[in-house]
Amino acid sequence: MSELTITGSIKKFTSIQSGVSKASGKEWQKQNFILSNNEGYEGREQIFCFEVFGQEKVENLTKFQKEGDLVKVSFNISTNEYNNPTKGIQYFTSLSSWRIEKLSDAPSNELTSAEDVENAAADLPF
Repeated sequence: MSELTITGSIKKFTSIQSGVSKASGKEWQKQNFILSNNEGYEGREQIFCFEVFGQEKVENLTKFQKEGDLVKVSFNISTNEYNNPTKGIQYFTSLSSWRIEKLSDAPSNELTSAEDVENAAADLPF
């Protein structure tokens, strides 16, 4: 499978989830974050919910990233099957990020696409 990446701004972080694995008895942590961009149909906003898994990745997520940061996220898509006793088999899909690269230090609420950057440059008085 080819590398999957997407660019956008971090809209928000969710609370940290933790627990203990039934199989191994080890503790685990995960945290989700919401990424948005204006690359939807006719430039509409799209949002994506990514997860980071593992204590170190969770700690680094909010240590190095802030809401409003423009980032490039590399991720994998995975689907898990769950046999629900009352509803039958259900499927859950997750976007697991494995790399987050900050693209700028300034908040990116206004400029999220190449077209936005070109339009902003055209408005300059010089």
